[in-house]
Amino acid sequence: MGKALQGVRILDFTHVQSGPTCTQLLAWFGADVIKVERPGEGDITRSQLRDLPDADSLYFTMLNHNKRSITLDTKTPKGKEVLEALIKTCDVMVENFAPGVLDRMGFTWERIQELNPAMIVASVKGFGPGPFENCKVYENVAQCAGGAASTTGFDDGPPMVTGAQIGDSGTGLHLALGIVTALYQRRETGRGQKVLAAMQDAVLNLCRVKLRDQQRLANGPMKEYPQYPNGEFGDTVPRAGNASGGGQPGWILKCKGWETDPNAYIYFIAQAPVWKSICKVIGKEEWITDPDYATPVARLPRLMQIFATVEEWTKTLTKFEVMDLLNKYDIPCGPILSMKEIAEDKSLYETGTLVEVEHPTRGSYLTVGNPIKLSDSPTEVTRSPLLGEHTDEILREVLGFGEREIVEIRDSGAIGVVERLAAE
Repeated sequence: MGKALQGVRILDFTHVQSGPTCTQLLAWFGADVIKVERPGEGDITRSQLRDLPDADSLYFTMLNHNKRSITLDTKTPKGKEVLEALIKTCDVMVENFAPGVLDRMGFTWERIQELNPAMIVASVKGFGPGPFENCKVYENVAQCAGGAASTTGFDDGPPMVTGAQIGDSGTGLHLALGIVTALYQRRETGRGQKVLAAMQDAVLNLCRVKLRDQQRLANGPMKEYPQYPNGEFGDTVPRAGNASGGGQPGWILKCKGWETDPNAYIYFIAQAPVWKSICKVIGKEEWITDPDYATPVARLPRLMQIFATVEEWTKTLTKFEVMDLLNKYDIPCGPILSMKEIAEDKSLYETGTLVEVEHPTRGSYLTVGNPIKLSDSPTEVTRSPLLGEHTDEILREVLGFGEREIVEIRDSGAIGVVERLAAE
């Protein structure tokens, strides 16, 4: 069975997280991703946060599955020659260099168009055009500049960033969509184009409900926020604690064992259609007819009191017992799962959401599989490449160089020392 992106060749000039997230997703869908790395060093994450000596870090391995690696020194004449040949034969170049790096390498948009008019050049940058476009940006900077941090946390505390990598991985996912869209349009036009995903833009897109709330403030306090009715609302969107951005009143509540287990909590939603069931389950049936609680409007100023009452009930049960009971009545809820609990969830392995991968130097490790499932294009997760592992293969099979040419390229120092599999 063919893969969705089979036949598409990606020239991967990315590193760290945002770009590799994008190219890994494309590789999972069947694209041939050729990762270009510096001889002797490679992607900086190969050594960052390393947990085993002399083995690529989990940081690198979990972001570079299904790819091939070629080492290339583009500052050498032969290295530049190889890169030009790659540009001519690839469909897409993906890069997340600092602003201006690609131009300084001699590969401006105009030069790339001369080499391959059909080439799509896709870039991750911190900011789009404007006063900050030349600034370098990392994950937490993007969360702050995109509006996420200012709206995260509790109203009496400082701004907070989230553990989800919405700046890096979130931008990579946006860029992947842009690339596939550009490839689709190229079928009609025959032309390549530039694709830009700015990290600030991607985070803001994921925070659109907060931009919605900024405009709602002009018409009075937002009644679903925990500050209502006794708190103060200023002229900007406040931090909402655990309140839902979608308007459904929800909160994180303690469950049995919370005193010793930092994740013995459940997210509980007091959804209007199941309010009667909620009252029955927690033993507060009088609330069904009480005018202070009977309607959503009446409940809004009493939400924190309601959650406190529900919490007295949830603290008598484990989070999984609470979930089992509430689901019988279609009451929305979800346990706070630790990474340990997620890693031990066998159902996630059955769907390919979690995958065990064998690696020649670090052994078996656990990784996240493709989060997007296609019925006619199943994903097989293969290990990340060793540094330069596929250099000769790419020179020979992709670029058509003969053995004499490959020897010349190697002798020139353009590809450095290529790593081999431990078994070879």
